[in-house]
Amino acid sequence: MDALGPRIKQLRQRANLNKAALARKVGVSDVTISYWESGAIKQIGHERLVALAEALQCPLSQLLEGDDNGRTTPLYLHGKQPVPWLNPTANRITFPGELIASGDWQSDCYLITPAPGEHFDFLAPGDLAAVRPTDTFDQAGRYLIEDNEGLTIAHLERNGQGELQRRGEASSGTESLPMGAAQRVVGKLLARWCPERP
Repeated sequence: MDALGPRIKQLRQRANLNKAALARKVGVSDVTISYWESGAIKQIGHERLVALAEALQCPLSQLLEGDDNGRTTPLYLHGKQPVPWLNPTANRITFPGELIASGDWQSDCYLITPAPGEHFDFLAPGDLAAVRPTDTFDQAGRYLIEDNEGLTIAHLERNGQGELQRRGEASSGTESLPMGAAQRVVGKLLARWCPERP
């Protein structure tokens, strides 16, 4: 992280941002940006680093290590539309089919994580999930759902009458609600990774 300051400056210039514009996006003063770039402030908290990477539109690994090295970085999932994989720079991942309990599929897959300040059922801040874009329900599982309110994650399954039901993380198995007319499936969570928490 010795070259973090010059890297911030280089990425800021590449993003065509002046210090004041970057400061507004990150939520700090432009003096702080100057201190970061000069190396006068060497310690930057994780939350600020994440906000900085998002403002500079680069992967966190590129901000910290200097280059992307071809690694896939997660897309930020926001509670509002559109889904993150509609961004033309979104990186697809290849997900080994044998790791998916539901069997074989041939489709694009994306790595997502909640954007700073966003909260979702079944996907806590810092968690990663592999998501396959889809507009259909194929079997019980966790899906990304879009409606007039934005994007949510819910467990979907069919009830005894074949109607599609949804429930949140805090719901017990019997507290399902029917899918609303304005709600539609936009993705299926194939796998989730959670960091170890104390």
